[in-house]
Amino acid sequence: MISAQTEADVIDAVRDARAKSRTLEIMSRGTKRAYGRPMSCDDVLNVSALSGIVKYEPAELILTVLPGTPVAEITTLLDSKHQRLGFEPVDWGAMLGTATGKSTIGGVLSADVNGAAAIRYGRARDSLLGIRAVNGLAESYKAGGKVVKNVTGFDLPKLMCGAMGTLGVLTEVTLRVYPKPPQSVSLIVRDVSVEDGFALLRRVWQSPLEATALAYIPASVPITQLGYVGEGAALIRLEGAHEPLKEKIAALLAIARSAQPIEAANVFDSISRGTIFAGRNCDLWRVSVPSSEAAGIVRQMGSSVFAADWAGGSLWIGLDAGGNGAELRAHCERADGQATLVKADEETRQRVAPFPPEPAARRALTRSVKAAFDPQNVFNPGRMWKAV
Repeated sequence: MISAQTEADVIDAVRDARAKSRTLEIMSRGTKRAYGRPMSCDDVLNVSALSGIVKYEPAELILTVLPGTPVAEITTLLDSKHQRLGFEPVDWGAMLGTATGKSTIGGVLSADVNGAAAIRYGRARDSLLGIRAVNGLAESYKAGGKVVKNVTGFDLPKLMCGAMGTLGVLTEVTLRVYPKPPQSVSLIVRDVSVEDGFALLRRVWQSPLEATALAYIPASVPITQLGYVGEGAALIRLEGAHEPLKEKIAALLAIARSAQPIEAANVFDSISRGTIFAGRNCDLWRVSVPSSEAAGIVRQMGSSVFAADWAGGSLWIGLDAGGNGAELRAHCERADGQATLVKADEETRQRVAPFPPEPAARRALTRSVKAAFDPQNVFNPGRMWKAV
Protein backbone atom coordinates (compact mmCIF):
# COMPACT_ATOMS: atom_id res chain seq x y z
CA MET A 1 0.00 0.00 0.00
CA ILE A 2 1.20 3.48 -0.91
CA SER A 3 0.31 6.16 1.65
CA ALA A 4 0.04 9.73 0.39
CA GLN A 5 0.52 12.52 2.92
CA THR A 6 0.46 15.41 0.45
CA GLU A 7 -0.54 16.21 -3.12
CA ALA A 8 3.15 15.88 -4.06
CA ASP A 9 3.05 12.28 -2.79
CA VAL A 10 0.06 11.59 -5.03
CA ILE A 11 1.91 13.00 -8.04
CA ASP A 12 4.96 10.84 -7.27
CA ALA A 13 2.81 7.73 -6.90
CA VAL A 14 1.03 8.32 -10.20
CA ARG A 15 4.28 9.12 -11.99
CA ASP A 16 5.81 5.88 -10.69
CA ALA A 17 2.73 3.85 -11.66
CA ARG A 18 2.89 5.25 -15.19
CA ALA A 19 6.56 4.46 -15.52
CA LYS A 20 6.06 0.87 -14.37
CA SER A 21 2.69 0.36 -16.15
CA ARG A 22 1.00 -0.41 -12.86
CA THR A 23 -2.57 0.27 -11.79
CA LEU A 24 -3.75 2.03 -8.62
CA GLU A 25 -6.80 1.47 -6.48
CA ILE A 26 -7.65 4.87 -5.01
CA MET A 27 -8.81 4.44 -1.42
CA SER A 28 -9.32 6.55 1.66
CA ARG A 29 -11.01 4.75 4.54
CA GLY A 30 -12.46 1.98 2.39
CA THR A 31 -16.10 2.34 3.40
CA LYS A 32 -17.31 1.88 -0.19
CA ARG A 33 -14.95 -0.83 -1.42
CA ALA A 34 -17.96 -3.18 -1.66
CA TYR A 35 -19.71 -0.80 -4.06
CA GLY A 36 -19.04 -1.18 -7.77
CA ARG A 37 -17.23 -3.94 -9.63
CA PRO A 38 -14.50 -5.80 -7.74
CA MET A 39 -11.03 -4.77 -8.89
CA SER A 40 -7.60 -6.33 -8.94
CA CYS A 41 -5.08 -3.48 -8.99
CA ASP A 42 -1.31 -3.65 -8.68
CA ASP A 43 -1.16 -1.18 -5.77
CA VAL A 44 -3.45 0.69 -3.39
CA LEU A 45 -2.98 4.44 -3.12
CA ASN A 46 -4.30 5.40 0.30
CA VAL A 47 -5.19 9.09 0.55
CA SER A 48 -6.82 9.07 4.00
CA ALA A 49 -3.98 11.25 5.36
CA LEU A 50 -5.09 14.06 3.03
CA SER A 51 -7.43 15.23 5.76
CA GLY A 52 -8.26 18.54 7.37
CA ILE A 53 -10.02 21.88 7.01
CA VAL A 54 -8.23 24.22 4.61
CA LYS A 55 -10.51 27.25 4.94
CA TYR A 56 -13.98 27.86 6.30
CA GLU A 57 -15.80 31.11 5.55
CA PRO A 58 -19.18 30.92 7.32
CA ALA A 59 -20.24 34.39 6.19
CA GLU A 60 -19.59 33.42 2.56
CA LEU A 61 -21.10 29.93 2.94
CA ILE A 62 -17.90 28.39 1.57
CA LEU A 63 -15.87 25.46 2.92
CA THR A 64 -12.58 24.13 1.53
CA VAL A 65 -11.29 20.80 2.85
CA LEU A 66 -8.94 17.99 1.95
CA PRO A 67 -10.76 14.94 0.50
CA GLY A 68 -9.85 12.52 3.30
CA THR A 69 -11.67 14.65 5.86
CA PRO A 70 -14.35 12.58 7.62
CA VAL A 71 -17.90 13.73 6.94
CA ALA A 72 -18.54 13.57 10.69
CA GLU A 73 -15.80 16.15 11.29
CA ILE A 74 -17.26 18.46 8.65
CA THR A 75 -20.77 18.09 10.08
CA THR A 76 -19.55 18.98 13.57
CA LEU A 77 -17.75 22.07 12.26
CA LEU A 78 -20.77 23.27 10.30
CA ASP A 79 -23.11 22.59 13.22
CA SER A 80 -21.06 24.98 15.34
CA LYS A 81 -22.03 27.77 12.93
CA HIS A 82 -25.60 26.53 12.38
CA GLN A 83 -24.82 25.47 8.81
CA ARG A 84 -25.06 22.26 6.81
CA LEU A 85 -24.13 20.48 3.60
CA GLY A 86 -27.21 20.77 1.41
CA PHE A 87 -27.00 17.32 -0.13
CA GLU A 88 -26.97 15.74 3.35
CA PRO A 89 -24.27 13.11 2.75
CA VAL A 90 -25.02 9.68 4.17
CA ASP A 91 -22.92 6.79 5.37
CA TRP A 92 -23.47 3.48 3.57
CA GLY A 93 -21.06 1.62 5.85
CA ALA A 94 -23.66 -0.40 7.77
CA MET A 95 -25.57 -1.28 4.62
CA LEU A 96 -22.42 -2.39 2.76
CA GLY A 97 -21.02 -4.23 5.78
CA THR A 98 -17.99 -1.95 6.15
CA ALA A 99 -16.95 0.56 8.80
CA THR A 100 -19.55 3.06 9.97
CA GLY A 101 -18.90 6.68 10.86
CA LYS A 102 -15.73 6.69 8.75
CA SER A 103 -16.91 7.99 5.39
CA THR A 104 -14.89 10.86 3.93
CA ILE A 105 -16.00 13.80 1.84
CA GLY A 106 -13.88 12.63 -1.11
CA GLY A 107 -15.51 9.21 -1.05
CA VAL A 108 -19.00 10.69 -0.78
CA LEU A 109 -18.38 12.96 -3.78
CA SER A 110 -16.73 10.23 -5.86
CA ALA A 111 -19.63 7.85 -5.24
CA ASP A 112 -22.25 10.63 -5.54
CA VAL A 113 -23.96 9.64 -2.29
CA ASN A 114 -26.79 12.03 -1.47
CA GLY A 115 -29.28 12.15 1.36
CA ALA A 116 -32.90 13.17 1.77
CA ALA A 117 -32.33 16.95 1.71
CA ALA A 118 -30.99 16.77 -1.85
CA ILE A 119 -34.59 17.13 -3.00
CA ARG A 120 -34.50 20.69 -1.63
CA TYR A 121 -30.86 21.77 -1.99
CA GLY A 122 -29.62 19.70 -4.93
CA ARG A 123 -27.16 16.84 -5.13
CA ALA A 124 -23.46 16.77 -4.33
CA ARG A 125 -22.50 18.07 -7.76
CA ASP A 126 -24.64 21.15 -7.13
CA SER A 127 -22.65 21.97 -3.99
CA LEU A 128 -19.17 21.20 -5.36
CA LEU A 129 -17.73 24.53 -6.46
CA GLY A 130 -14.10 23.69 -7.08
CA ILE A 131 -11.44 20.99 -6.87
CA ARG A 132 -7.76 20.30 -6.98
CA ALA A 133 -6.84 16.91 -8.42
CA VAL A 134 -4.10 14.82 -9.99
CA ASN A 135 -4.80 13.23 -13.37
CA GLY A 136 -3.41 10.08 -14.94
CA LEU A 137 -0.53 12.04 -16.47
CA ALA A 138 0.73 12.84 -12.95
CA GLU A 139 -0.29 16.47 -13.41
CA SER A 140 -1.96 18.50 -10.68
CA TYR A 141 -4.67 20.91 -11.74
CA LYS A 142 -7.54 22.91 -10.32
CA ALA A 143 -11.00 23.48 -11.72
CA GLY A 144 -13.98 25.56 -10.67
CA GLY A 145 -13.60 28.22 -8.02
CA LYS A 146 -14.75 29.41 -4.65
CA VAL A 147 -17.81 31.39 -5.65
CA VAL A 148 -21.28 30.39 -6.80
CA LYS A 149 -21.58 31.55 -10.40
CA ASN A 150 -22.44 30.43 -13.89
CA VAL A 151 -19.59 28.80 -15.74
CA THR A 152 -18.51 28.97 -19.33
CA GLY A 153 -17.31 25.72 -20.84
CA PHE A 154 -17.24 22.29 -19.17
CA ASP A 155 -17.77 22.19 -15.40
CA LEU A 156 -15.06 19.69 -14.44
CA PRO A 157 -15.89 19.44 -10.71
CA LYS A 158 -19.32 18.01 -11.56
CA LEU A 159 -17.64 15.37 -13.71
CA MET A 160 -15.83 13.98 -10.66
CA CYS A 161 -19.11 13.34 -8.79
CA GLY A 162 -20.00 9.72 -9.37
CA ALA A 163 -16.80 8.93 -11.30
CA MET A 164 -15.75 6.50 -8.55
CA GLY A 165 -12.14 7.67 -8.66
CA THR A 166 -11.66 6.56 -12.25
CA LEU A 167 -10.71 9.99 -13.59
CA GLY A 168 -8.20 11.16 -11.01
CA VAL A 169 -7.31 11.69 -7.39
CA LEU A 170 -9.01 14.55 -5.58
CA THR A 171 -6.59 16.53 -3.39
CA GLU A 172 -8.83 19.44 -2.33
CA VAL A 173 -12.53 20.26 -2.62
CA THR A 174 -14.50 23.47 -2.14
CA LEU A 175 -18.16 23.20 -1.21
CA ARG A 176 -21.10 25.53 -0.90
CA VAL A 177 -22.84 25.21 2.47
CA TYR A 178 -26.28 26.33 3.63
CA PRO A 179 -27.78 27.87 6.75
CA LYS A 180 -29.27 25.22 9.01
CA PRO A 181 -32.94 25.91 9.81
CA PRO A 182 -33.52 26.42 13.52
CA GLN A 183 -36.39 23.94 13.72
CA SER A 184 -37.44 20.76 11.98
CA VAL A 185 -40.56 18.63 12.15
CA SER A 186 -41.27 15.23 10.63
CA LEU A 187 -44.82 14.22 9.74
CA ILE A 188 -46.45 10.98 8.68
CA VAL A 189 -49.50 10.08 6.64
CA ARG A 190 -50.37 6.49 7.57
CA ASP A 191 -52.22 3.76 5.72
CA VAL A 192 -51.71 5.13 2.22
CA SER A 193 -51.14 3.07 -0.92
CA VAL A 194 -48.07 3.32 -3.13
CA GLU A 195 -49.95 5.27 -5.81
CA ASP A 196 -51.68 7.63 -3.40
CA GLY A 197 -48.59 8.04 -1.24
CA PHE A 198 -46.34 8.95 -4.15
CA ALA A 199 -48.98 11.30 -5.57
CA LEU A 200 -49.18 13.07 -2.20
CA LEU A 201 -45.41 13.44 -2.01
CA ARG A 202 -45.35 14.95 -5.49
CA ARG A 203 -48.04 17.47 -4.52
CA VAL A 204 -45.99 18.52 -1.51
CA TRP A 205 -42.85 18.72 -3.67
CA GLN A 206 -44.61 20.96 -6.18
CA SER A 207 -46.01 23.22 -3.45
CA PRO A 208 -44.21 26.23 -1.89
CA LEU A 209 -43.54 24.26 1.34
CA GLU A 210 -39.88 23.58 0.45
CA ALA A 211 -39.87 20.17 2.15
CA THR A 212 -36.40 18.86 2.91
CA ALA A 213 -37.39 15.18 2.85
CA LEU A 214 -40.19 13.27 1.09
CA ALA A 215 -40.16 9.50 1.57
CA TYR A 216 -42.42 6.46 1.47
CA ILE A 217 -42.14 3.06 3.14
CA PRO A 218 -44.43 0.04 2.79
CA ALA A 219 -45.75 -1.98 5.71
CA SER A 220 -43.34 -4.77 4.76
CA VAL A 221 -40.35 -2.59 5.69
CA PRO A 222 -41.30 -1.43 9.18
CA ILE A 223 -39.49 1.25 11.14
CA THR A 224 -40.16 0.62 14.83
CA GLN A 225 -40.47 4.23 15.97
CA LEU A 226 -43.18 4.94 13.38
CA GLY A 227 -45.64 2.48 14.91
CA TYR A 228 -48.62 1.49 12.77
CA VAL A 229 -48.24 2.41 9.09
CA GLY A 230 -51.11 0.40 7.59
CA GLU A 231 -50.61 -0.28 3.88
CA GLY A 232 -47.75 2.17 3.83
CA ALA A 233 -46.69 5.60 5.03
CA ALA A 234 -45.72 8.88 3.39
CA LEU A 235 -43.09 10.80 5.38
CA ILE A 236 -42.50 14.54 5.12
CA ARG A 237 -39.92 16.82 6.75
CA LEU A 238 -40.47 20.56 7.00
CA GLU A 239 -37.95 23.05 8.38
CA GLY A 240 -37.70 26.73 9.24
CA ALA A 241 -38.02 29.31 11.99
CA HIS A 242 -40.83 28.87 14.51
CA GLU A 243 -43.58 30.99 12.98
CA PRO A 244 -42.90 30.17 9.30
CA LEU A 245 -42.73 26.49 10.24
CA LYS A 246 -46.17 26.70 11.90
CA GLU A 247 -47.51 28.17 8.67
CA LYS A 248 -45.92 25.38 6.64
CA ILE A 249 -47.50 22.73 8.85
CA ALA A 250 -50.91 24.37 8.49
CA ALA A 251 -50.49 24.49 4.72
CA LEU A 252 -49.49 20.82 4.67
CA LEU A 253 -52.60 19.88 6.63
CA ALA A 254 -54.66 21.54 3.91
CA ILE A 255 -53.07 19.07 1.47
CA ALA A 256 -53.04 16.03 3.78
CA ARG A 257 -55.48 16.30 6.69
CA SER A 258 -54.34 13.09 8.33
CA ALA A 259 -50.66 14.15 8.56
CA GLN A 260 -49.38 13.86 12.13
CA PRO A 261 -46.07 14.98 13.67
CA ILE A 262 -43.80 12.14 14.76
CA GLU A 263 -40.68 11.88 16.90
CA ALA A 264 -38.52 10.18 14.28
CA ALA A 265 -35.73 12.58 13.44
CA ASN A 266 -33.50 9.80 12.10
CA VAL A 267 -36.06 8.04 9.91
CA PHE A 268 -34.98 9.80 6.71
CA ASP A 269 -31.35 9.06 7.45
CA SER A 270 -32.21 5.38 7.91
CA ILE A 271 -33.85 5.32 4.48
CA SER A 272 -31.01 7.18 2.74
CA ARG A 273 -28.43 4.90 4.36
CA GLY A 274 -30.32 1.76 3.41
CA THR A 275 -30.07 0.55 7.01
CA ILE A 276 -33.82 -0.18 7.11
CA PHE A 277 -32.99 -3.26 5.01
CA ALA A 278 -30.46 -4.64 7.50
CA GLY A 279 -30.62 -8.39 7.88
CA ARG A 280 -32.53 -9.02 4.66
CA ASN A 281 -31.07 -11.58 2.28
CA CYS A 282 -31.43 -9.65 -0.95
CA ASP A 283 -29.51 -7.52 -3.39
CA LEU A 284 -30.20 -3.81 -3.07
CA TRP A 285 -30.73 -1.67 -6.16
CA ARG A 286 -30.94 2.11 -6.30
CA VAL A 287 -33.32 3.39 -8.96
CA SER A 288 -33.36 6.93 -10.34
CA VAL A 289 -36.56 7.60 -12.22
CA PRO A 290 -38.99 10.47 -12.83
CA SER A 291 -41.11 10.59 -9.67
CA SER A 292 -44.28 10.22 -11.73
CA GLU A 293 -43.04 6.78 -12.87
CA ALA A 294 -41.94 5.50 -9.45
CA ALA A 295 -45.19 3.84 -8.38
CA GLY A 296 -45.35 1.98 -11.69
CA ILE A 297 -41.82 0.63 -11.24
CA VAL A 298 -42.67 -0.61 -7.74
CA ARG A 299 -45.86 -2.33 -8.88
CA GLN A 300 -44.23 -3.89 -11.95
CA MET A 301 -41.39 -5.39 -9.89
CA GLY A 302 -43.70 -6.70 -7.18
CA SER A 303 -40.97 -6.61 -4.53
CA SER A 304 -42.14 -6.10 -0.96
CA VAL A 305 -38.70 -4.80 -0.04
CA PHE A 306 -38.53 -1.20 -1.17
CA ALA A 307 -38.51 2.40 0.03
CA ALA A 308 -38.73 5.73 -1.74
CA ASP A 309 -36.80 8.96 -1.28
CA TRP A 310 -37.06 12.30 -3.12
CA ALA A 311 -40.84 11.94 -3.62
CA GLY A 312 -40.18 8.69 -5.52
CA GLY A 313 -37.36 10.04 -7.66
CA SER A 314 -34.96 7.74 -5.84
CA LEU A 315 -35.99 4.19 -4.95
CA TRP A 316 -34.37 1.39 -2.99
CA ILE A 317 -35.58 -1.97 -4.30
CA GLY A 318 -34.56 -5.33 -2.89
CA LEU A 319 -34.44 -8.26 -5.33
CA ASP A 320 -33.52 -11.92 -4.94
CA ALA A 321 -29.82 -12.32 -4.21
CA GLY A 322 -27.74 -13.25 -7.24
CA GLY A 323 -30.21 -12.03 -9.87
CA ASN A 324 -29.16 -9.95 -12.83
CA GLY A 325 -31.71 -7.14 -12.49
CA ALA A 326 -32.56 -7.34 -16.21
CA GLU A 327 -36.31 -6.93 -15.65
CA LEU A 328 -35.80 -3.94 -13.37
CA ARG A 329 -33.47 -2.28 -15.84
CA ALA A 330 -35.92 -2.87 -18.68
CA HIS A 331 -38.72 -1.20 -16.71
CA CYS A 332 -36.41 1.70 -15.82
CA GLU A 333 -35.33 2.20 -19.41
CA ARG A 334 -38.95 2.45 -20.55
CA ALA A 335 -39.56 5.00 -17.78
CA ASP A 336 -36.51 7.08 -18.74
CA GLY A 337 -34.68 6.01 -15.58
CA GLN A 338 -31.82 3.78 -14.55
CA ALA A 339 -30.95 1.19 -11.91
CA THR A 340 -27.66 0.75 -10.05
CA LEU A 341 -26.72 -2.35 -8.07
CA VAL A 342 -25.49 -0.99 -4.73
CA LYS A 343 -25.29 -4.05 -2.47
CA ALA A 344 -24.57 -7.62 -3.58
CA ASP A 345 -21.90 -10.22 -3.03
CA GLU A 346 -18.63 -10.07 -4.93
CA GLU A 347 -19.56 -12.81 -7.41
CA THR A 348 -22.75 -10.99 -8.39
CA ARG A 349 -20.97 -7.64 -8.75
CA GLN A 350 -18.39 -9.32 -10.98
CA ARG A 351 -21.05 -10.97 -13.16
CA VAL A 352 -23.71 -8.23 -13.24
CA ALA A 353 -22.79 -4.69 -14.25
CA PRO A 354 -23.44 -2.64 -11.08
CA PHE A 355 -23.73 0.59 -13.05
CA PRO A 356 -26.27 1.05 -15.84
CA PRO A 357 -24.99 -0.11 -19.25
CA GLU A 358 -24.41 2.87 -21.51
CA PRO A 359 -25.81 3.39 -25.01
CA ALA A 360 -23.16 3.30 -27.74
CA ALA A 361 -22.89 7.09 -28.15
CA ARG A 362 -22.53 7.72 -24.44
CA ARG A 363 -20.10 4.83 -24.07
CA ALA A 364 -17.89 6.38 -26.70
CA LEU A 365 -18.01 9.70 -24.86
CA THR A 366 -17.17 8.02 -21.55
CA ARG A 367 -14.13 6.35 -23.11
CA SER A 368 -12.92 9.59 -24.63
CA VAL A 369 -13.21 11.39 -21.28
CA LYS A 370 -11.37 8.56 -19.53
CA ALA A 371 -8.64 8.68 -22.18
CA ALA A 372 -8.24 12.43 -21.70
CA PHE A 373 -7.90 12.22 -17.93
CA ASP A 374 -6.21 8.83 -17.55
CA PRO A 375 -4.81 7.58 -20.88
CA GLN A 376 -2.91 4.63 -19.34
CA ASN A 377 -5.93 3.48 -17.32
CA VAL A 378 -4.04 3.82 -14.04
CA PHE A 379 -6.96 4.68 -11.76
CA ASN A 380 -9.48 2.08 -10.55
CA PRO A 381 -9.63 0.11 -13.82
CA GLY A 382 -12.87 -1.82 -14.14
CA ARG A 383 -14.49 -0.21 -11.08
CA MET A 384 -17.50 1.00 -13.04
CA TRP A 385 -17.48 -1.12 -16.22
CA LYS A 386 -15.34 -3.95 -17.49
CA ALA A 387 -12.06 -2.68 -18.89
CA VAL A 388 -11.80 -3.14 -22.65
